[in-house]
Amino acid sequence: MKVDTMRKIDYYLGIPLCVIASLFTKLLDWVRPNAGNPTKVLFVELSEMGSTILADPAMKKTRHELGAELFFVIFSKNKPSLDLLNTIPETNIFTLREDKLSLLIWDSLRFIAWCRRNRIDATVDLELFSRVSALLTAASLAPRRVGFHNFHGEGLYRGHLLTHKVSYNPHLHIAKNFVALIHALPLNQDEQPFSKVLIADSAIKLDQVSFDETQLAPVRDKVSTLFPSYATQPYKLVLINPNASELLPQRRWPKANFESLMQRLLASHDDILILITGAPAEFDEAETLKDQVGHPRCINFAGQLKLQQMPMLYTLSELMVTNDSGPGHFSAITPLKTFVLFGPETPKLYGSLGNSTAIFAGLACSPCVSAANHRKTPCNNPVCMDAIDVDWVYREVNAHLAR
Repeated sequence: MKVDTMRKIDYYLGIPLCVIASLFTKLLDWVRPNAGNPTKVLFVELSEMGSTILADPAMKKTRHELGAELFFVIFSKNKPSLDLLNTIPETNIFTLREDKLSLLIWDSLRFIAWCRRNRIDATVDLELFSRVSALLTAASLAPRRVGFHNFHGEGLYRGHLLTHKVSYNPHLHIAKNFVALIHALPLNQDEQPFSKVLIADSAIKLDQVSFDETQLAPVRDKVSTLFPSYATQPYKLVLINPNASELLPQRRWPKANFESLMQRLLASHDDILILITGAPAEFDEAETLKDQVGHPRCINFAGQLKLQQMPMLYTLSELMVTNDSGPGHFSAITPLKTFVLFGPETPKLYGSLGNSTAIFAGLACSPCVSAANHRKTPCNNPVCMDAIDVDWVYREVNAHLAR
């Protein structure tokens, strides 16, 4: 389904269902005994691949401090992001097909049975005021249900489906907001609102991955197949990710800017090889961009690797320039220097947790997306991305290459 279609379903169908579900869950919570300590914790995060990376510190906190077994529910197209982390066992992941409403409803019914089979006793809703995720949280029938609540804020209604209502802080990095959910998870006393704690920067550090030469060799071979000289000459790999998901296309830096940046880098550095990355569906778009750059050391690498192999490519590479999208977060589990271009969103909330530099013009209208508008902006002219000129990005990247 298209993103706007899903938003309409979330609003027009989600609100009445949240009213009905609130009555049911209140009755259920009233008749059953108080919840014990959480032992099987389900995380709900459906729509953002990058958010699964940002939620990893919270998930590991749950496992290490509570000794709980972890489970996850996610849209099927976004599941590969979980495979990058290996924090959740494959058998503990439930996927929902979002292609059609009928499939989503059917999978949601299967989800209820799956939760009962696995005896889920606590659910953590990582979504920012999505009604679908709130309904899934209630459908888990877990006696502990933690998530963000709007309290006295208007709009964003999604019923009273939570047992532990955490205040969402729009001025705090989203990874720390996720950790705040876990702080509330084991508490038995009522607190209005949860969670009144200080969360240190050390609480959101990501574990780093490492690979041996045997694991890296197939990626080296793939690059050498497309550019044979790479096998014999020590080129520095520079990755360019010009794409962003359909959820927020306004995050895309103009393609002409990417073209100009690559041409300037190739002209000033004889020892770099540029790979344009992307999903298989983005191959043709990347091919057009490569042709426009018109240089033999610019390669279309879109669709050449599975998502699980991308950290290996990041390990072999010198740097990456990317829009504010999944790759900026995927690279955070490696040492790769990443330059992330921000516009409609702010790096203060969604900045990468890795070796990253955010490039953000900070216009008066930015950020224009938030939890309050379900990350949908009326803007059809993202001047915030145009305001990041090629000179600015070139200076940042060139300084790193010069070192």
